Amino acid sequence: MKKRNIALAIVFTIVTPGIYGIYWYVCLTNDSNRLNPQEKTASGGVAILFTILTLGIYDLYWHYKLGKKLNDSGAVYLILSLLGLGIIARAIAQSKINAAV
Repeated sequence: MKKRNIALAIVFTIVTPGIYGIYWYVCLTNDSNRLNPQEKTASGGVAILFTILTLGIYDLYWHYKLGKKLNDSGAVYLILSLLGLGIIARAIAQSKINAAV
């Protein structure tokens, strides 16, 4: 796990029309799995695949589980995702991971 600059991650996600966001999604998934192995979910690559195959439904589950893995309320992450603010949920998660590293 490594610390990532949250502001740069958001900027890169916007500048690269979401391509960096996919990389960040994979990294967040893998880092959160390492941080809390008891709540482990699919690996980053598999999570992206599930999100594509379920037309985004798995992403809602992923946000919920991400919150649970980081000892937060998964509902907050889920609500942010439902409101189209998933990038904010990812920024909060990255902040928690940065604090743990």
